Amino acid sequence: MTSIGKGMLPVLLLMGLMNVGAGQAQSQSPPQNVIFILSDDHRYDYIGFHPESPDFLKTPGMDRMAEEGAHLANAFVTTSLCSPSRASILTGQYPFRHGVVDNNNVMPEGTPLFSEALQEAGYQTGYFGKWHIGHAHDDPQPGFDRWVSFRGQGVYYDPTLNIDGERRQVEGYITDLLTDYTLEWLEEVDRDQPFFAYLSHKAVHAEFEPAERHEGMYEEAQIPTPQSMKNIESNYEGKPDWVREQRYSWHGVEHMYHGRADHPQGIDEIIPRYSESLMGVDESISRVLDYLREQGLAENTLVIYMGDNGFMLGEHGLIDKRQAYEESMRVPMLAWSPGFIEAGSTIGENVLNIDITPTILDLAGGSMPSGHTVDGQSFLPLLGGKTVDDWRETFVYQYFWEHAFPHTPTTYAIRGDRYKYIYYHGVWDTNELYDLQEDPREMHNLIDVPAQQERVQRMRNEMFEIFEASGATDVKFRRPGGFQADERKLH
Repeated sequence: MTSIGKGMLPVLLLMGLMNVGAGQAQSQSPPQNVIFILSDDHRYDYIGFHPESPDFLKTPGMDRMAEEGAHLANAFVTTSLCSPSRASILTGQYPFRHGVVDNNNVMPEGTPLFSEALQEAGYQTGYFGKWHIGHAHDDPQPGFDRWVSFRGQGVYYDPTLNIDGERRQVEGYITDLLTDYTLEWLEEVDRDQPFFAYLSHKAVHAEFEPAERHEGMYEEAQIPTPQSMKNIESNYEGKPDWVREQRYSWHGVEHMYHGRADHPQGIDEIIPRYSESLMGVDESISRVLDYLREQGLAENTLVIYMGDNGFMLGEHGLIDKRQAYEESMRVPMLAWSPGFIEAGSTIGENVLNIDITPTILDLAGGSMPSGHTVDGQSFLPLLGGKTVDDWRETFVYQYFWEHAFPHTPTTYAIRGDRYKYIYYHGVWDTNELYDLQEDPREMHNLIDVPAQQERVQRMRNEMFEIFEASGATDVKFRRPGGFQADERKLH
């Protein structure tokens, strides 16, 4: 094992090493076309085939994608929040580098996106769905020939869409509509040129509204209650104070969304609605795969599915995301490309949202502009069944405190294959260390265990060396979201 804290290597190599194969190499060359499907707030284990999935959940589309392709079983985001994660996907960079550190910051003008590099490589490109990077705008973005989006979080029914710069209200359910627009565009593209489609769903973001055909399908389901949700002393022994206090806040199970009538109330309501809303996304995946098969495009197209971040569903008394706990930072990821990806394979390497840009550009033969640092690395060889000797076994995570949601502190973390260290900045509270092999639900904080002190110090130093080497510790003061320049009034 190589120490990632030594030598101040470029961040691309500072993420550590892992040597886990992904099955036997396939004979076919990588496909040309790419469809990237992104969902919102879909956690890693809410997929029907997953061994930790609740018994009631059925996701035939995702199950099929795994059966015919690959399950990337250890996929994560480097910040578990919509705007930072989405910007990282498009740039291949950590949030501290691209500057979108929360949901209020827009990407600096001129920031290169991989869509622009795809166009330069001869690709036809289309964007369909939620943008939500920074403020609530929906204007067409660089690098996309076709643009269909909406402002902010949008709505589930009868949305107002920005279609190539013109807004109009469209009747229907948003998940279905975005899939329709994607497939219609695929009918229009020149089949003699490669294409890239970015299908970015609103689902399954709160306030969870399923399609009418899925309404109530899980209302009789037996809802799992996490052991760590129980309000007992043993569950909070060794935990930071902010975790227990957040239980009674906007993002806590005792007072979720402050009891607002337009939000689900209680885990027994939130989980069925969340799961029903996911069904539209699952059907969207099936429609895309069916279309590719029917049009003879399956052998020449790579489809990647992932969530933009995870979602807590009662663990440690919390809901939503932002935290460095597994349910928050870990996401589902599937890849499908018949003939290139071995059917039914599982890829065990740690794959991150910052890896999407280099992977797609690796396939397309494109590159980001000179001077643009890419923090991720291509996992295309892993999809093709190759072993990558210098793959990461360790990575870092950051979440920056938000004025609108002050309950969660600024969080730094470093996660290896077995241990995770979490450091809270700016609060007088307890840090955390977990043995993920023995304690996958992160119930027992080892931060004060004498036998773990050497590891605590080593992981803490390693984490800060990574951040310092890449300029991540140069924290800038930001105006809190909601404050206007001409009035110090919070809206």
